[in-house]
Amino acid sequence: MPSRRTDLSSFAARLAARLPGAWTSEYQHRSQYTDQFPRIKHLWDRGHIEYIVSQYDLTHDAVLHGPAGQRLYAIDRPLHTHQFVVAPLIPDSAHIKPHHLDAVREPHGIAVPNDPARAAARVTRRLLPRYEQALYTLLTHAANQPEPPRRPSPPQVDQVLTLTLYSDGALGAPYETVPADARTTLYVHGFQYHPHQAAFLLPTAYGEEDRALRVHSVVQQLTAKGIGVNLRHSAPATEALPPASPKTVRSAGRTR
Repeated sequence: MPSRRTDLSSFAARLAARLPGAWTSEYQHRSQYTDQFPRIKHLWDRGHIEYIVSQYDLTHDAVLHGPAGQRLYAIDRPLHTHQFVVAPLIPDSAHIKPHHLDAVREPHGIAVPNDPARAAARVTRRLLPRYEQALYTLLTHAANQPEPPRRPSPPQVDQVLTLTLYSDGALGAPYETVPADARTTLYVHGFQYHPHQAAFLLPTAYGEEDRALRVHSVVQQLTAKGIGVNLRHSAPATEALPPASPKTVRSAGRTR
């Protein structure tokens, strides 16, 4: 016959009395399963503890309030009547934002026995040190970087190459739109000038993976020169064009 579960309210109060510093316990009974969901966003444990709170109807919980804004969340451990789970909570402060949490390793929660003295020893030894370290790191980030580290806008450029993926699978650009300083780079990476189409085209014979690598190299080299590169899809072609094959190769320096 399974043993009777220890009362959470009594356990949390006795646990708080045995933790180092001044701790108090706040017990709450919940009438509906969904009432416990708001706790999830405050949990500083996105693994096992979050799974328990989201998947099990716990009916009650307790929050332990400690020094320097520390808060611990205590709940029954499902399927283990002789254990509870204690997890840290994120500080309840408007200054704490998601990008601050991203830079801090989660302290995570632990399972503890239903004996308050043994549980307090385990929390003090295993949970509080990493919780305090995580809090210190989090608050330091919040003070030093109150706003998210936004990526800067790209610099303005005088020349831009727009490569177009045409509906027939060809990839390239009309000759007159290609900056003069970009032509040699295109030619070196396999783009060929097709005089009858007045365009630089990358042969489909290279295959998708090879073409992607060549385009990547073109982008790297041109942007290093201060030439912007765009990639676009064309509108459907109104008439068929000859394929971009190696048979119509022309020197990159020749004009139409």
